[in-house]
Amino acid sequence: MAKQNQGINLPGGFGGLVSYKEEYESKFMLKPTHVIGFLIMILVFRIGLKYIFG
Repeated sequence: MAKQNQGINLPGGFGGLVSYKEEYESKFMLKPTHVIGFLIMILVFRIGLKYIFG
């Protein structure tokens, strides 16, 4: 069995100096229901254009 501490040092990287913002704050706060409604409106508009312009 190997010894627990054999004197091998791994690189420390940035040592915890790099921090990332955990939550992204957007200018537009949309609920999933708004996105689905917007997509449905786009589909209805496209189908309407298809029937109008053949």
